[in-house]
Amino acid sequence: MSVAENIARVEQQIEAACREAGRARADVQMMAVSKTQPAERIVEAYAAGVRLFGENRVQEFAVKRDALMAAGIFSGDTAARVHCIGPVQTNKANRAAQIFDGVDSVDSVRVAEHLHRAAAAAGVVLPVLLEIKLSEEASKHGLLPDGPELAELLERAPDWTQLRVRGLMTVPPYFEDAEQARPYFRRLWLLRDALAQRHQKLQFDELSMGMSHDFSVAIAEGATCVRIGTAIFGARAAQPQSTL
Repeated sequence: MSVAENIARVEQQIEAACREAGRARADVQMMAVSKTQPAERIVEAYAAGVRLFGENRVQEFAVKRDALMAAGIFSGDTAARVHCIGPVQTNKANRAAQIFDGVDSVDSVRVAEHLHRAAAAAGVVLPVLLEIKLSEEASKHGLLPDGPELAELLERAPDWTQLRVRGLMTVPPYFEDAEQARPYFRRLWLLRDALAQRHQKLQFDELSMGMSHDFSVAIAEGATCVRIGTAIFGARAAQPQSTL
C-alpha cells in the first residue's frame, strides 16, 4: 500500500480507538516517525495530511532537512513540525535546538541544561517532553519515575526559561499482545497527574506513548500523541537517501 493509503488506514484506527475510549479525535495527535526514511517518503506523508514528524538522530535529520525545506513543507500556515524522539547527546544539543521544533526525549538534568543553553543561543523557546523509563530493559533510556534526577530536573525546570516542559514520554517493552503494554501506559498517566499536582508551575498536557502495534491501547489510557512509524512507512530503510 502507498504511504497515503497507510495513513488513511491508521487514521481510521485512531478514530475508532478514540470513539471506544470516549475521547475526541482532536485530542490525539499522530506523529509520523520518519527516522531512516528518505525525504521523498516524508513529503508523501505531508501530502497525505501529516503535519507532525519524529526523528531519532540529530545528524540524520540535518542531512534530510535541506531537501525537505526545498520541497516547501516547512512554509506557510500548514508547515510541518519535526520533533526529536531519540536520545540527544550533549554535544548535539546546539544543533538540535536549531533544527527541531521540540525534543520529546529529555532524559537527564545534563541534557536539559545543554538544551536550555542551546535554545537561548538560538533565540528560541524549545518545547520538551521528559522521557520516563518504566521498564528494566537496558536498551531503554529515561528518567526513573521515583528517582532523584527526575525530582531535581522538575525543581530546576522553572528556571530554564528557554525550555517549555509540556509533559511526558515513554517507550514500554514490546509485546505481541498490546494489552500487556496497558500497565505501562496507565502508570505514565498516573505519574503525569501526580507531577502536575506537585509542580504547578510546569505544564503536563502531553502524554506521548503508543506506537504502530499498541497505539489503540495507549489512546485508551490517555495518550495525547501516538508515534507511528512502521504502520505508515513500512519496514525501516537501512540508509536514508534523497533525490529531491
